Amino acid sequence: MSESPDHLETFESFKKSFFYGNRSDMGFKFLAHLSDEQASAFFQGLLAKLGDAYDSQNAAPVFEHIRQGQILSYAQEARAEYASGPFCPLDKPVSQARIMLLTSSGHFVQGDDPQPLGVENMTQTQAERQIMSFLKEPPRLSAIPVDTPAEQLVVRHGGYDVRGARKDPNVNLPLGRLREMVADHLFAEFVDPAYSFVGACSQTRLKKTVGPDWVNKFKGSDVDAAVLVPV
Repeated sequence: MSESPDHLETFESFKKSFFYGNRSDMGFKFLAHLSDEQASAFFQGLLAKLGDAYDSQNAAPVFEHIRQGQILSYAQEARAEYASGPFCPLDKPVSQARIMLLTSSGHFVQGDDPQPLGVENMTQTQAERQIMSFLKEPPRLSAIPVDTPAEQLVVRHGGYDVRGARKDPNVNLPLGRLREMVADHLFAEFVDPAYSFVGACSQTRLKKTVGPDWVNKFKGSDVDAAVLVPV
């Protein structure tokens, strides 16, 4: 980083950098909502607990410290409130319902790359660097057969660190968990296919054009309810 004062990163900009296209570690996005004093205390505590964990070989207090930081942040984040909204109660027990899955995780099946921005074989790094372009584009829906093996799933998303989703797709594309629930008769059928898209997209187009078209498509599959996994 340049030594010029004009290019030095402030603590405020650092806190807000865990976001789209910057450090892209959404697990620490909560830092943006902490005051400088709260964030400073968080990091001091984190370093202390990391030192303790090295000595004790017990990382549980580190994880709990991060969780408490998230709780503190999100408790003071402004939330939108709605007096009313669309609500459609099920007309049958969940155990008799046909359930579909829709996520904004950016998954697709190997060999069926949606080629975002017209780029073939885009890497995760490229996606992160071009996140602002993603935010201007309409989302592309990827159909994923519900019996797709984990090793045939690919995930790419410019807005979050996908390492956890690569290790275990059930983190945000719970195909395995929903198949288990069908086997346990918790609902009647897991509708094939599941769907995923990159949630970092043009929200206006998603809401006014693409989204309504998708809903009509899903209704054509005679779905009773959907499991929505936002990322």
